[in-house]
Amino acid sequence: MAGHQDLTALLAEIGAGPEGPEIGAFFDFDGTLIAGYSAEAFVLDAIRRRKVDPQTMVRSLLAGLDMHLRGSDVTALMEIAAEAGKGRREEALIELGQRLFRERLAGTVYPEARALVKAHQRRGHTVALASSATRFQAAPLASDLGIEHVLCTKIEVVDGRLTGRVDGPVLWGQNKADAVAAFAAEAGLKLADSYGYANGDEDVEFLETVGRARPLNPGSGLAKVATERGWPVHRFEPRGRPGIVPVVRTAAALGGIATSLAVGVGIGLLNRSRRTAVNVVATVAPEVALGLAGVDLRVTGEEHLWSDRPAVFVFNHQSSFDVIVISRLLQRDFTAVAKAELAHDPRFAPLAALAGVVYVDRGDRSQSRAALAPVVEKIRSGISLAIAPEGTRSATPTPGPFKKGAFHIAVQAEVPVVPVVIRNAGDVMWRASLVARPGTVDVAVLAPVPTVGLGPDDVDDLCERVRQQFVDTLADWPS
Repeated sequence: MAGHQDLTALLAEIGAGPEGPEIGAFFDFDGTLIAGYSAEAFVLDAIRRRKVDPQTMVRSLLAGLDMHLRGSDVTALMEIAAEAGKGRREEALIELGQRLFRERLAGTVYPEARALVKAHQRRGHTVALASSATRFQAAPLASDLGIEHVLCTKIEVVDGRLTGRVDGPVLWGQNKADAVAAFAAEAGLKLADSYGYANGDEDVEFLETVGRARPLNPGSGLAKVATERGWPVHRFEPRGRPGIVPVVRTAAALGGIATSLAVGVGIGLLNRSRRTAVNVVATVAPEVALGLAGVDLRVTGEEHLWSDRPAVFVFNHQSSFDVIVISRLLQRDFTAVAKAELAHDPRFAPLAALAGVVYVDRGDRSQSRAALAPVVEKIRSGISLAIAPEGTRSATPTPGPFKKGAFHIAVQAEVPVVPVVIRNAGDVMWRASLVARPGTVDVAVLAPVPTVGLGPDDVDDLCERVRQQFVDTLADWPS
């Protein structure tokens, strides 16, 4: 009887299994790599922007009802969707898919799925995404995960515009299985040793094409087949709307920050020292918030937090929770630079006001330079700086481009840059969420990068070298 295989065991199986490009790893998209269905994001966006006429909406609802009641495939729905897009520019839909991925779908990606994809890539396997969805839906995620091959339903394009027709079969049921088999034959893959991951009842034929079928979050029909065939099953942690417990815990964490702020201010007043108040709050508030939110920190390289201060601590930024993590790590004698929008964030603004955080308007470069000038003097007085060089929260764990302000400051102040690489913060609290989920955030503090002897002409190289450290560390996490 198939059991619910632990992710750790599944990763270990991949690590101990055959390696090389002749081994395939095929991933379904909706419900397997992401929680939910990508089409919903496109439909909601089209409704919001009034891009769907009432007749098309009714036809879609009827086709969906027929699929639900009679078990038909998604071909009719895909044909209606293709027809609705007739005349639209292909480039516009590519841009739409990328935007919706950043705004909506990136936060629904299963962290476990990311780990699985990386595990196969480390073994040199040929990784492919196989889905009935269109490339407009699937390609942004494939690009983010580094999946080179995308097998999907094609929409006909002539002279850069959609014709309103599906180009070839809709990859559903047996059609997906045939597409996987054809790709494997062309690429010279050993299907008997290859892996297949899917969640839907319609994916039985697809999973039968590979020797290592691994249902993920399976529906009732697929779960029954998995039991009959002895396919190991794994269910990921839900990524839908947070339940009442995380909401209550997040509210309690915010309350804990407020209480810690009041205590710190009181102690500061007694000692007539703003710095004492800041240090008390920065030490106590994050501990309280993390504990109440049910979030643990797992830190490597913690000695680098103290070995060479003052310093400019740079961190990758995917979540509002990063602020709490950085405060917990640095604890005392530091300030920060933040974008102007955070002045209105209740999780950040009270602490920022006490710590004298400098806000910069990203759209006004002259204002930003003027605001940063006093920071150099503050560092020279012994106060460290925490700053996210991406300038904004990333939609995915992949670091965005680094801005150079932090590195100019470090060079001018002649203090080291300390990279603080944060992993999993986006899983605990995605950038668009106001609720934290219990979990573990991993942090790797890297060795200080010296800046003594560097000048303005060296800033570009310093910035790129440090960013590459983040990329390399996230790709190969230190043990």
